[in-house]
Parts: sequence; C-alpha cells; structure tokens
Amino acid sequence: MRLVVLGCAGSFPGPDSAASSYLVQADDADGRTWSVLLDLGNGALGALQRWGDPAALDLVAISHLHADHVADLAVLGVYRRYRPAGPLPRLVVQGPAGTRERIVQMSGHDPATDTAEQFDVRTWAPGVPVVVGPMTLEAVPVEHPVAAVGVRVTGPSEDDPARRVVLAYSGDTDACPGLDDLATGADLLLAEAAFVEGRDDHVRGVHLTGRRAGQAAARGGSRALVLTHVPAWNDPHVAVAEARAVYDGPVVLAAPGATYPV
Repeated sequence: MRLVVLGCAGSFPGPDSAASSYLVQADDADGRTWSVLLDLGNGALGALQRWGDPAALDLVAISHLHADHVADLAVLGVYRRYRPAGPLPRLVVQGPAGTRERIVQMSGHDPATDTAEQFDVRTWAPGVPVVVGPMTLEAVPVEHPVAAVGVRVTGPSEDDPARRVVLAYSGDTDACPGLDDLATGADLLLAEAAFVEGRDDHVRGVHLTGRRAGQAAARGGSRALVLTHVPAWNDPHVAVAEARAVYDGPVVLAAPGATYPV
C-alpha cells in the first residue's frame, strides 16, 4: 500500500499545491492496482491526472464537506460524464450525511454541469468497514465544526504484501478520542497541522497544531507521522518542530507528488 500526496495545502489551494487530496493504492494478489482517494479538494483533479486516468478510481472517501476537501468532486463528475471514451459506471463516494446534496449544490442546476448522477453516494457508518480490493476502510468520527471523520485504511504492506499495515488519515480535527483511535498502532499517521501553538490557542474544536498531532502519534504508538494541511501563511517548519518536540518517531512534511510506502 502506498500514499501519494495530490494536494496538501490547508484550507485553500496554495501557490505550490492543490487543497487536500491523497491517492492510496494497493496491488492485489493478481497484480491489479486498486485506487482510493482520500478527499478531493480544490485543484486536486489536475494533480490526479499526473498519476493516471481518473476513470480508474475505485472509490472516493470524503472526510467532511468543506470545499477544500470536496470541491473537485463537481469537476470529476464533468470528467466522467463527457470523456470521449464513453460513459462509466457510477463511482462510489463514501462521505458524511449530506454528501450528495453538497455535490448537487456545487454542480449547480445547469443540465450541462449537473453531474451528481455520476456518483453512487453512500454514508459512512462508524465501525462498519468498507472493502475496496485488498484495502479495508473504517471511518472514525473526529472533532470539527461540521460532521467529520478520519479514515483508517488497512492493506498489504508495500514491502511485504503478506503483512497488513495501517494508514490513518486525520481529516480535519482537533485533539479528541477519535484522533487517538486513528493513531493507535498506525504504521503511518497522516495528520493535519493547520494551527500554530501560541498563536491559535483561543480556537479549539477546529484544527490540530504540529504539537497536538505529535502528541496523538506518541500516545497511539504510530510508527511515522506525515504532517499536512498547512496553510500558505504558516511556516511549515514550525509545525514539524512542534511535532518533533513531543514525538520520537520520524516526522516529515507532506509535499505535492510525494509518495510514501506504508
């Protein structure tokens, strides 16, 4: 199983990155590659095309319905509807309650752009696994101003396919029990770090700092931490330093196009 960063800018696309979107791929025993997207924020469809045909996606997993995590679903629908190669079966989209209505809202009511019917939208049920080829996804509720989940993805190790590994994605959240559940035993914790210690302490229930992400990784025994969702106005090295001060494992900063084997 491998993680490809399509977009890692926090809250809005940055000058060098699309907003949040992560491609997770795993090969099954027959050599077929399965592809899952974790979120599809503003601008991420462009980056996705560098890694293959968006028509080859097997599932899109949406953590919550803020635009920087879901906006490009509207244009993915346009791609799927009008591609010259012909129509596609509906693509499964797992998301929180209201996901289909959000797609309709973004697509508008112009018959040329209304693409909601391109998707088979399903609602997360916490604790109920979603199987995609050799991968199993589980949603874990987290703390954000809107309904939000993090996602644990279990699948074959990139180095040893006989071994099962866990990629945990925080989505957007503050420190909470759900984040600790995500981090527990994760081989790689992909955690947002949009806030800065000391500057944003008065705002809780929205985002993590690098320190809070590092504390979750330490409490959960995560084997590696990748920090993401850092807004363009933040110094990303501050987030990394905050995390390293409280977590002894490897800490790296997500970068567009970076690939991490799990």
